[in-house]
Amino acid sequence: MTLEGKTVLMSGGSRGIGLAIALRAARDGANVVLLAKTDRPHPRLEGTIHTAAEAIRAAGGRALPVLGDVREDDDIARAVDAAVAEFGGIDAVVNNASVIDLSRTLDLAPKKYDLMQGVNVRGTFMLSRAAIPALREAENPHVLSLSPPVHASPKWLGAHTGYTLAKYGMSLVTLGLAAEFAGEGIAANTLWPRTTIATAAVQNLLGGDRIMARSRTPEIYADAAYEVLTTPSRELTGRSLIVEDVLEAAGVADFSRYAAVPGTRDEELFPDIFLD
Repeated sequence: MTLEGKTVLMSGGSRGIGLAIALRAARDGANVVLLAKTDRPHPRLEGTIHTAAEAIRAAGGRALPVLGDVREDDDIARAVDAAVAEFGGIDAVVNNASVIDLSRTLDLAPKKYDLMQGVNVRGTFMLSRAAIPALREAENPHVLSLSPPVHASPKWLGAHTGYTLAKYGMSLVTLGLAAEFAGEGIAANTLWPRTTIATAAVQNLLGGDRIMARSRTPEIYADAAYEVLTTPSRELTGRSLIVEDVLEAAGVADFSRYAAVPGTRDEELFPDIFLD
């Protein structure tokens, strides 16, 4: 299977991992619908929904940017309707949009807590929910959420409780959809990396240049997502997948090309959160 002619609906995607996934799909000739907020350049974040659309087209895909907020039901409906009207359906939903705040409980502002819940959990649920009627008509329907395995470990439950709830919520929504729609052949899986990924979040929130240099590029996430989205949906659903495991199963033995700094040894890479 390839993604040629398939339609991927993604939340976010103006930059980073989401854009890398979109570009990997575009190289197959996929249609990519982006529901994203960044209309104008941000002082600290590279890329907008418009530059992402241009990059998707340059990579060989068709792009449909939909300016909107995954927290707004009307914007979600507009993105789904636009995808169906423009491309005839939806084959995959990628829940990429996510807000991160690693503050401890007493330091986490209520508005930031609500923002994480609104984007990460509610956004994942509502975007996936809105796309279900179209996914029912797809040949190989997938929902893929960029969220971690759920571990009831004090190490992660207590590390940054507000953020942990939001990311685990994304995963629980996804696994719930997998169980609910398994009989209809709609796959729903989560995907998470073993190491940090060189993105703006790592640069600005997790450790700056030092951690960026010990990270892998977003392309490793994109290649793993591609493997998931091109697997027959009835053969892979309800799984909490790890990026490197997916690629190893696909025959990738050497991950050195994904190092953000060429020559970085595997043991020098910084481990991502939520995985022991």
